[in-house]
Amino acid sequence: MNHVIHLAHLKKYFKVYKKEPGLKGSLTSLWKRSYEEVKAVDDISFDIDQGEIVGFIGQNGAGKTTTLKVLSGLLYPTEGEVSVLGHNPWDRKPEFQKQFALVMGQKNQLWWDLPAMESFLLNKAIYEVPDAQYKKTLKKLMDLLEVENIVNIQVRKLSLGQRMKCELIAALLHNPKV
Repeated sequence: MNHVIHLAHLKKYFKVYKKEPGLKGSLTSLWKRSYEEVKAVDDISFDIDQGEIVGFIGQNGAGKTTTLKVLSGLLYPTEGEVSVLGHNPWDRKPEFQKQFALVMGQKNQLWWDLPAMESFLLNKAIYEVPDAQYKKTLKKLMDLLEVENIVNIQVRKLSLGQRMKCELIAALLHNPKV
């Protein structure tokens, strides 16, 4: 069976600079740097099939965001097999990028100084969404999230909840498969 998402023995390690405290540590680090390896993700495997809805939960620092960044192609894995919709995500091919969406609380895709509607129109152009599909999807999402009265307000003036609703609309406008 072809899985929509396939991870096998995913590992992602980071090399992190380790400096001793104080002036002596700062001076020593000019000539001799020491590093340590931090295991962000250490040997996880799972498959997700079409139509499945899953939750990805864990403690802070457990590797949730790192795993999602690998799945979206933002990070290259240290080891393991990764496939999303039959693609290697880190190849960053346009045909892959148009099939998924990722919303992360600390990353904005809405333009801060513009109304959310302007960002929606920009995403429409970027993802080459036909007019009829755009209008239908936008109306459906705006009705579902009850944001008709805020999409023409500058994003900076919206509450966090209102912004997150608009972020979700921006992410789903192109009807991603994942």
